[in-house]
Amino acid sequence: MSEARYIYCVIDNCGKKTLGNIGLENKKVYPISYKDIGVLVHDCLPQPYQSENQETVKSWLLSHERVVEKAWKKFKTVLPLSFDTIVKPDKENSAEENIRIWLRNEYKDMKQKLSQFKDKAEFGVQVFWYPKLVADRLMDSHQDLKSMNKEIQSKPIGTAYLYKQKLDQKIRTHMVEESKKCFKEFYEKIKVKVEDIKVEKIKKPENEKQMLMNLTCLLHREKSKELGDELEKIDEEREFSVRFTGPWPPYSFVS
Repeated sequence: MSEARYIYCVIDNCGKKTLGNIGLENKKVYPISYKDIGVLVHDCLPQPYQSENQETVKSWLLSHERVVEKAWKKFKTVLPLSFDTIVKPDKENSAEENIRIWLRNEYKDMKQKLSQFKDKAEFGVQVFWYPKLVADRLMDSHQDLKSMNKEIQSKPIGTAYLYKQKLDQKIRTHMVEESKKCFKEFYEKIKVKVEDIKVEKIKKPENEKQMLMNLTCLLHREKSKELGDELEKIDEEREFSVRFTGPWPPYSFVS
């Protein structure tokens, strides 16, 4: 038997039943428990999972996520651990004994967190806008932009080019202000529908649309429709589109 243990997640009321050979490299996943909590593990060598082959690493990551998601569906509440969390034996204790010592020492905190995340899920919310449509609206609604655009029509080609550059800069300035305004407005609408929220990095533009906001949200599974209904209102606006993904285990909110 391998002497170390790879840990996937902490679970509540785990019992003794294995989840089968669903782990990394088809390893058998089973629980190690302390009182009424436990962890899901597989036996492994006391060394990290490392490879120069990116496809191999990707398959390990996907396997890790699949185990956590299956556990989440089965046990309802889980505390995911990060990929490649391995507990080794030492001179005094086996890896399994060290895991039980850890669970015993952290029992109160684990129970509190399991209660905190009970019946909750993580969702992704990405709001995009179409810059050309927004710019066209700003041109129609801001007198300074309308006036400058009208003035360009009467200028010689060389002067018109310089004016056009100034107009483009003014439009960009208005676009920045508009993006801040829209972000604040949408954020407030979303915030009241969720338990917790994290602002993630904006990703690269997709064809004609540009990401305006990228959020990770925590909420009760049963309340996801309320959030979805609010996002649908945003998605129905001509200048915006929304991507709503999940549910997933609360990866981003469990420390």
